[in-house]
Amino acid sequence: MPALALGAGTASQGLYSDKSETLRDFPLQSHIQHVQPITGIVFWEDSGRNETDAIQLEYSYMRYGDIVSRKGEYDWAPVDKKLQDIAGRKHQAILRFYFVYPGDPTTVPAYIKALPYYRETTALSEKKTTGFPDWSHPELKRFVKEFYTRFAEHYDRDPRLAFLQTGFGLWAEYHIYDGPLKLGGTFPDKEFQAEFLRHMAATFKFTPWSISVDAADEEVTPLAGNTELLDLPFGLFDDSFLCKQHVKENEQNWNALDRERLRRSPGGGEFSYYNKRDQKLALAPNGPNGVSFETSAREFHISYMIGSDQPQYQSMARIQQAGLACGYKFRVLKFQVGDHSARVTVANEGIAPIYHDAFAAVNGVRAGGSLKGLAPGESATFDIASGGASPRLTIESDRLVPGQHIEFEAAL
Repeated sequence: MPALALGAGTASQGLYSDKSETLRDFPLQSHIQHVQPITGIVFWEDSGRNETDAIQLEYSYMRYGDIVSRKGEYDWAPVDKKLQDIAGRKHQAILRFYFVYPGDPTTVPAYIKALPYYRETTALSEKKTTGFPDWSHPELKRFVKEFYTRFAEHYDRDPRLAFLQTGFGLWAEYHIYDGPLKLGGTFPDKEFQAEFLRHMAATFKFTPWSISVDAADEEVTPLAGNTELLDLPFGLFDDSFLCKQHVKENEQNWNALDRERLRRSPGGGEFSYYNKRDQKLALAPNGPNGVSFETSAREFHISYMIGSDQPQYQSMARIQQAGLACGYKFRVLKFQVGDHSARVTVANEGIAPIYHDAFAAVNGVRAGGSLKGLAPGESATFDIASGGASPRLTIESDRLVPGQHIEFEAAL
């Protein structure tokens, strides 16, 4: 069953109302023809297949050490180039910084690695020689909090950035399932994890940030059953979506981290790589394990799903179709207009809210209330200080890049 308590409620959110003039119903026809911004199937930014409107989002890992090598000195050029290249394709970015990747040294900044008493661990993970940070050292803890403070100063309002993912362990996915897991050593202790999550919540005011559903592991993290931490506004990503054991394992993690949070924070992930079948059949009618992507996406209120290998198995038309099944989908239920004002009712017929501010606008004049957070099955009514004989209704957002547009359905 869906986790969100979906409803059919209507809220009045307009801040303007001209009660002196009579409003008339205005005819309106509109159709959603493209995957909507901030939603859909996601390709890796270096996939070479990104020049398409079948997607709206691109994903990239990032290394901390590429941004900082000396204490307090930040070079954001690698991030800016990544964001600019992606925006140039009329897409937005999902970024994830990591410290540990199997087969590689850590991405801990060089100045920390050179400090006295900082001792990394080198061990096998996925049969590859892998570096693990030393989370006993106070400078590493101080640095990672400072890093996200500085990152937010630069990018928290940046329309090129849709979502941010973060975490610890292998691929920043909140686990070391293969390798030396030691809290306070190769993995942060629970006390610092809680401190870090609170810091993220206090630091990011506009860009949604997410952690892995594997953070539900009560032996490794402090989240499970902790009401205060679960109230923090983090979203969730699931990097083995549609795997065979999803119901027994992944879904339990979603539940432990409170799926109601998807009213205010995004849900996403990546199609499972447990075996070739998971990728090959991810967008097949019955999925790889008997459940279609569209069915699972609706159940977990998915806004985005990384599927960079899908062009090997599916047409761009099918990828676009799957993308259209993600996230929000707005329908205008009523549009009334006077000489100087208008009233519009907008419903969300999608499977998740929009997580950035977006506004109904008439002739470029925006409503006072935002569509952000409007849950599936809900609607909102807005009064707008513009009308006239030929009004133009749009949905506008400052979190879009040039070439992106929020569309809506209407048959009035």
